[in-house]
Amino acid sequence: MLIPRQKTPDLKLPTLDHGAFDLSSEGTERGTVICFYRGLHCPVCATYLTELEKRVAAFAERGVSCIAVSSDGEERTRAMADKIDARQLRFGYDLPLSVARDWGLYISTSRGKTSIGIEEPALFSEPGLFMITPEQTLYYGSVQTMPFVRPHFSELLAALDFAIEKNYPARGEYTGAV
Repeated sequence: MLIPRQKTPDLKLPTLDHGAFDLSSEGTERGTVICFYRGLHCPVCATYLTELEKRVAAFAERGVSCIAVSSDGEERTRAMADKIDARQLRFGYDLPLSVARDWGLYISTSRGKTSIGIEEPALFSEPGLFMITPEQTLYYGSVQTMPFVRPHFSELLAALDFAIEKNYPARGEYTGAV
């Protein structure tokens, strides 16, 4: 389990059009939003990533970069980026499932073709949304077992504004006896 205020696992991936992504050298003022998505086969992911695409500039205004990541290969990732008409959102691909598990993501097995007629990979990770500080520590995290009911990016932006204004720390950091 990832712990707020503690270092996250490393994350190094190829991206579609932005060279290699390396979380440890991201170099943003306030951090990075990492949106782990299920893959091209997921229509809910396409809708969700469309919403993130609309807000990449708003995150950038606050000193936060964004990346969408899946275990899909380059071809399926390109198809997803094209599907949502991505212009600003970076897409990382070839996420090893062992790394997905290091991030606390759930792994699912294929059920064949989805409702949109695209074959699921044999194994893939379920969604997760994280905000990582410039020091590569966990500030916010949400992990899901299903594709449904995800955090809203507009709410994350509002929370970020509050956190900036109030210098609000990451919460959930206590690991002692209870």
